[in-house]
Amino acid sequence: MSLDRVDATDAARALVRDLLAEHGPLLFHQSGGCCDGSAPMCFPEGELMISPRDVLLGHIEGCAYWIDKTQWATWSHTRLVLDVVEGRGASFSVEAPRGVRFLIRSEVCELPPSP
Repeated sequence: MSLDRVDATDAARALVRDLLAEHGPLLFHQSGGCCDGSAPMCFPEGELMISPRDVLLGHIEGCAYWIDKTQWATWSHTRLVLDVVEGRGASFSVEAPRGVRFLIRSEVCELPPSP
């Protein structure tokens, strides 16, 4: 079940479409772990195992956007908006070789029901 709590800027959507054309089906994951902390990372489908502890927040250009359940507890009062900026991000995310990185902008909203 998707919570529909993620959206994207026009620039991020355009980049996702380009990445889809280059890599095929993709997914996003926001873990709050090492590397870039809570930065969203984009992977070809099948290259990252989704855990039972991950929550599906929605889809961007058809790509599932997952977040770790513990991380979602911190962000649950927000609507996440995927954006893209110049600069080097996580080396494991597929946009990295382009000299850009995805980031999250958040908008405060009502608390959702617990997943």
